[in-house]
Order: sequence, then C-alpha cells, then structure tokens
Amino acid sequence: MSNFREVDRETGFLLPPSVDEWLPGQHLARFVVEVVESLDLRAMTGDYRGSGSASYHPAVLLGILVYGYATGVFSSRKLERATYDSVALRFVAANQHPDHDTIATFRRRFLKEIQGLFVQVLLLAREMGMLKMGTVALDGTKIHANASRHSALSYEHAGKIEAQLKAEVGELMAKAEAADRADLPDGLSIPDELARREDRLAKLAMARAKIEARAKERFEHEQAEYQAKLAAREARAEKTGKKPRGKPPEPPAAGPRPTDQINLTDEESRIMPVAGGGFDQCYNAQAAVAADSLLVVANDVVQAANDKQQIEPMLDKLDALPAEVGKPTTLLADHGYFSAANVIACQSAQIEPLIAAGRQPHHPSLNERFAEPPPAPENPTPVAAMLHRLATAEGKKLYALRKQIPEPVFGVIKSALGFRQFLLRGLDKVRGEWSLVIIAWNMKRMFALNTR
Repeated sequence: MSNFREVDRETGFLLPPSVDEWLPGQHLARFVVEVVESLDLRAMTGDYRGSGSASYHPAVLLGILVYGYATGVFSSRKLERATYDSVALRFVAANQHPDHDTIATFRRRFLKEIQGLFVQVLLLAREMGMLKMGTVALDGTKIHANASRHSALSYEHAGKIEAQLKAEVGELMAKAEAADRADLPDGLSIPDELARREDRLAKLAMARAKIEARAKERFEHEQAEYQAKLAAREARAEKTGKKPRGKPPEPPAAGPRPTDQINLTDEESRIMPVAGGGFDQCYNAQAAVAADSLLVVANDVVQAANDKQQIEPMLDKLDALPAEVGKPTTLLADHGYFSAANVIACQSAQIEPLIAAGRQPHHPSLNERFAEPPPAPENPTPVAAMLHRLATAEGKKLYALRKQIPEPVFGVIKSALGFRQFLLRGLDKVRGEWSLVIIAWNMKRMFALNTR
C-alpha cells in the first residue's frame, strides 16, 4: 500500500511564521539583502520628506530591483507579482508588496544614485578579498533599445512625408471651402483631419531639425579632422621637400545626408549592426571585467556602434576608481579597439595594452602557433612594442584570456538572465539601467565566489 505525506491546507499556524525561516542559510536573496543593508543609502533616504503616509524604505525597493535583475525579472509589474509568488522576493521585500508603480518610480527617480552605488559594491568586493585588479578585459555588446527600428525616420523620407501632408492640408482646405455646396463623405471631419496633419507636420519639423543639428555637429568634427590631415600633409611636404604622394583628403560635405535617421520613439538610440547579421535599434554597452574574478570594474553605454573611441573614456572611469579598489596593470581588447592613439593612451595611464591590430584566424597552423617570436625592435614605437609582445608566447597566452573574461559576463546577462533590451529610454536613463544590471551581476558573482 502506498505511503504518502498528509496534505493539509486548512490547519492554521500555531505561531506567526518568520520570513527568516523561509530560505536556507546560503541563498542569493540573503546575500543581496546583506549587501544592500551595508551600502550607504543616505543620498536616497535624504530625498524623502518624511511627511504623509509612510514610504517603503529605499533598501527594500533597491533589494527588490537588484534581486530581480540578478534572477532575470526586470519588469516592475512582474516584480510586484513576484513579491506574492516568490518566497525569495517575499524575504527581500520583508513580506511587503510595493506595487509596480512604486517600483518603477523608484527606479526612475534614483538612477544616478544607483550608478553611484556601483563603486560601493566594488569596495565591498575588495574588502571581502574577491576583487584583484591586475588584468582587465574590455568589450562591448549591443543591447536593443526600447524602440523599434521601424520607428526610425530618414531625412529624405521625412521630406517626402512632409510634402505629402502639406498637399493633403491644401486638399482639405479646398474641401472645407466647398463644404456648403457638396456633401462630405461619411465619417470625414475636416477640423480633426487638419489637426492630425498639423500635429504630424510639427513632429516632422522637429525631427528634421534634430537631424540637421546632428549633421552640423558631425560636420564640425569631420572638418576638424580634415584640417588636421591637411596640416599633417603640409608638414610632411615641408620636411621632405617633396610633393606628398596620394590624393589629398576630401573635404566633408555640410548638411544632413538623405539616409541620416532619427528614431521617433527613442531619439537617442541608434541603428547598429547586430550579431547574426542585420541592423536594429540599439545602444552599445561597454564593460571592463577583472580577469581573476569576472567582476565588472567599469561600465558605460554609448551611441557609437564602433568601439574605437571607447578606450579613453573607459580609462578615465578606471582612473576615477578609489585607490582602495586598485589599478589595472594590463588591458586586453579586440581589434575593434585598436588605434595608435588608444595604445598611447593606455601607456600614458600606466596600463600595458594588448589590443589586436587585426582579425586573428580561428585555426592557425602548428607552425604559426609555435613559431619563435621575432626579435624585439630597436627603439620601438608604442604600437611596435605592443605588437612584439603580442607575438611572444607570454603575450599570446595572456591575450587568449580575452574571450573568456568579458564574453561569459555578456553571455549570462543576455542569455541566462534574458536582459536583451533596455526598459528605459534616453542615453542617461539606459546608462543608469546598465549600471543596475552590472550591480546585480557583481552581487550574483560575489555570492558565487563566497559560496564555492
């Protein structure tokens, strides 16, 4: 005869249950609560007036967000529901149930303060002996914007729609003049149709103005580069006494290009190439990851699809870290970050760069893999010295770590946790949300390092 446990859902508790008894001693939710309670949240708590009905404590709301992002729950509505359904989130929320509007408002209201907590988490990791700054690897990944690429409008197409709408406005005005002499089609309201088109014309004019402003900014940047190339060409001619070889650089064209675009949903996002081919509306999320721990030590979000301009901003972020966190000694990056200026910038920051100068073959031959490195060049330039180190056995071994440092972090965030699209819109807001994602990742990683 089968022997089953008794099922009883009717008997009440003899004593009130304690939320502390709901989870095992080693649980990510406990770790998140402990870390959040150790952070300095005075910048948040001081922003509350203290009048009116009692507010949820920022430590509770921050804990809900961090644990949610660390376990793949990002929506404020899903987080509200999870405070009822999930035992772990009931523990984090202290058996309270803030509604989705409270959670969403807290996230928007304290984005800058959340970004500031990133350094506090790194200091805590350093105190716990988990973070060792030595070799760091820099990489970027495209994160979808909270906007469809089909909402993007090109300058040329905006002009065509504008002309069409103006023609329709003229046609409607003609219908209005003839309204007394002829019946209008059923359902046609000329004032409503005119108002709708005037509203669209105003939005199109605003979009075209923003595209023109971007084009002006781009022209000024390209013009400065053009003048610098001309000056370098003339200096080279004066030095050699010969006419420079090759075609002179072409001057940039002023004004917007027909293909220049703006997204009507999130105008600060950009069309970018994505993995697997094709293009989508994205932001470029950057992360510098410590090799020993896989903790992210610096992060950023940019609008440029190309990574070449991201070395110096990331070096500034690394330099701004407190001395207690430590300073990296070596920076690994793929060929998308390579330029002579970036190599010099790393050396100026007293960080040794190992940046590939080109794409490396996936399956090199045995002769290539075990070939003796070339002799060190005499009086090498910074780039030549770096390329020689990359050709040595030590340099090859160190650079080979690049793929197994930042890419697993991005893989877990995007595939395991499912964070592939920002919920917020606008560059400043997505930077804050990316910092929240990275804080959640660092806490999750610290918990794993603490329990292994």
